[in-house]
Amino acid sequence: MKQYMVIEYFKLGCFEAIYERFDQQGRLLPEGLHYLDSWVSKNKNVCFQLMETGNVTLFPAWFKRWEDLVEFEVYPID
Repeated sequence: MKQYMVIEYFKLGCFEAIYERFDQQGRLLPEGLHYLDSWVSKNKNVCFQLMETGNVTLFPAWFKRWEDLVEFEVYPID
């Protein structure tokens, strides 16, 4: 499996809504996409998530579940 750094940019005013959804539904990851660790910026507007998967095509399915609150970037870790 390969690791990826996912950068989440929280849409303006969505911080509470993001954590409310997370508390109620979890990360909403498709099967095969694995969370390893994460860090939130001091300003609470960006989250960095270390993820792992053998199938990079799983990212769009995950992003779709959060696109109303978050914008994403994905970078493979070599």
